[in-house]
Amino acid sequence: MTHPKIAFIGAGSVVFTQGLLADLFAFPELKHAHIALHDIDAERLATAEAAARFIARERDADARVTAHSDRRAALTDADFVINIVQIGMGEATRTDFDVPARYGLRQTIGDTLGVGGIFRALRTFPFLKQLGEDIAEVCPDAWLLNYTNPMAMNVQYLTQATGLTRVVGLCHSVYWTMQDLAKLVDVPYEEITYRAAGVNHQAWVLRFEHQGQDLYPRLDALVAGDEQLRRRVRVDMYRRLGYYPTETSEHSSEYVPWYLHHDSEIDRLRLPVGAYLDIVEENVAEYHRTREALAANAPLTVEGTMEYAPQIIHSMVTGTPRTVYGNVPNGGLIDNLPAHGVVEVPCLVDASGIQPTRAGTLPPQLAALNRTYLSMNDLVVRAALDDEPRHIRHAAMTDPATAATLTVDRIWQLCDDMVRAHGELLQPSLRVTLADPAPSGTASGS
Repeated sequence: MTHPKIAFIGAGSVVFTQGLLADLFAFPELKHAHIALHDIDAERLATAEAAARFIARERDADARVTAHSDRRAALTDADFVINIVQIGMGEATRTDFDVPARYGLRQTIGDTLGVGGIFRALRTFPFLKQLGEDIAEVCPDAWLLNYTNPMAMNVQYLTQATGLTRVVGLCHSVYWTMQDLAKLVDVPYEEITYRAAGVNHQAWVLRFEHQGQDLYPRLDALVAGDEQLRRRVRVDMYRRLGYYPTETSEHSSEYVPWYLHHDSEIDRLRLPVGAYLDIVEENVAEYHRTREALAANAPLTVEGTMEYAPQIIHSMVTGTPRTVYGNVPNGGLIDNLPAHGVVEVPCLVDASGIQPTRAGTLPPQLAALNRTYLSMNDLVVRAALDDEPRHIRHAAMTDPATAATLTVDRIWQLCDDMVRAHGELLQPSLRVTLADPAPSGTASGS
């Protein structure tokens, strides 16, 4: 694998593609890689190709850059596949917020759990099945590095629906959480020792040390002395659960029933309802700025992202050992979570591939929350695998924030409206509306 072929699927997510390429070309051993870009949007694909060639020149990389409207051509003989596809783009994301909002259901990010996460998954699954089939045929030995959310649902579906085994979901939440915590306690990141485990966007910092000394007491003192610090969801959860969550307050608020349903908590904890829509708009604006700069032959300012995919590729190409955090099927990695669920744990990476490490048993209060998360995930995946539309409603009923806000009748009505709104993005068997629930005991798989 002297000159690996790296396929970017959804390369039209230009800003993210640029950051990954900057990271890849920072490694001398990867400057000669074959970068195969694919997107179904011709304009975005052309922009991604121009950006890739610019970054290669700026990083003195002699990379081979190819652009493909045909996905299989990009995948053929690939060593690594990076999936950054967003099915439905900004329009579908706005639907994920606007329709639930009419029911009084509040979301901040809407890409992992909740009604937003459910339908983001359901419109992504048909694409993932096709992608998995293509990989099995034209690059069966490739590693699929998935960035598309909802991470845990997508990885579970990929492994169960396609049979692929070389799949890992990648997210930067653990890394940036630890960067932030190191700054907060005033210890260089390079000097801290940490270990985290759980599920994506709801993992937990189980160990946080400096030179053998527990740093949690120092964090406790800072929290006790700073009222504004206590006005954050993740800090509130830490104070009550005893372990720091590895995702932002905006994300964390959506995965529990305690915050978004209450006006007083939204105010106390400064929660920006609908925040992700602003991020979507900024991403679109940044894409247009990039396209305009390339058209004018103006320089691009591209920073490295410290994402895991380039580090994994470098480790597998060179044999350099690293530890990253990956999302993989549990299978006993965390004892008190379902074996078929997807968990986030430290993974060792070297020339032999990605080896998840066993995390053991989570503290019971943490496992309780993670089990609810994974139960909801499983219902969404089962809806698609079993062609069972009622499981969509069961998933929404199981979701903590949705169940805290809406009656079961309203949940079913909302799911019907979401099915209508997303229409042909869903697999045909799931496009039905169910105004009235079926009699008990008739659901398949019951």
